[in-house]
Amino acid sequence: MNNLILIRHGQSIWNLEKRFTGWTDVGLTDRGSAEAKYAGQLIKKLNIEFDAYFTSIQIRAINTLEIILDILNKKNSEIKKAWELNERHYGALTGLNKDEMMKKHGKKQIHIWRRSFDVPPPPMEKTHPNHPSKNKAYKNIPSNKIPNCESLKNTFERVMPYYEKNIKPLLLSNKNILISAHGNSLRALCKELLNISNKKIIDFEIPTGNPFLITFSENLEVKKYKYLDDKRAKNILFNV
Repeated sequence: MNNLILIRHGQSIWNLEKRFTGWTDVGLTDRGSAEAKYAGQLIKKLNIEFDAYFTSIQIRAINTLEIILDILNKKNSEIKKAWELNERHYGALTGLNKDEMMKKHGKKQIHIWRRSFDVPPPPMEKTHPNHPSKNKAYKNIPSNKIPNCESLKNTFERVMPYYEKNIKPLLLSNKNILISAHGNSLRALCKELLNISNKKIIDFEIPTGNPFLITFSENLEVKKYKYLDDKRAKNILFNV
């Protein structure tokens, strides 16, 4: 029996400002750092010896993991960083306020862009100051892999090959894994692991800074799953 813990980064500056973030690099708020610290304390109580740590190449997820590792007294551990675990790209919505976009496009359309499986938001122009091609952190990503926008389906299609190649073999070897990533890259992963339908994934949301523990039995069959902070666990684990 082995374990996988998934954690969405703590609250970011643009989370607080209700702005679409996507591939833009923004840091954690004080609350976000506190969420990561508390997450580390919850994880520490489990007394799990982790064999590998994964995160995206976005600073909010990296900082969340670093705070957790500090709490676990594992701050010098190797961290595997992968752009494939990045948040989904919100295209032309990037940087815009969610409430203002609801007024402009309607609540229903924004919900479709945010939560649907295969409907992407409008694409970002390559001249946009927040286009990933302008970020030095992404200089080693093949240009044809840098998106102008993504649906959850697009995110799923980059997350899962990375998972299959780099993470799944470790889980099959009964290793314990901790992944710090983002709402949509983790939704994509949970869609596969928990066998969530395209219809149900619309209602599946992951709160910031709350560790999600998945315990496997043989052959990676999911035995149980839960949020470690049940007071902050949104009612999203029904009929997946």
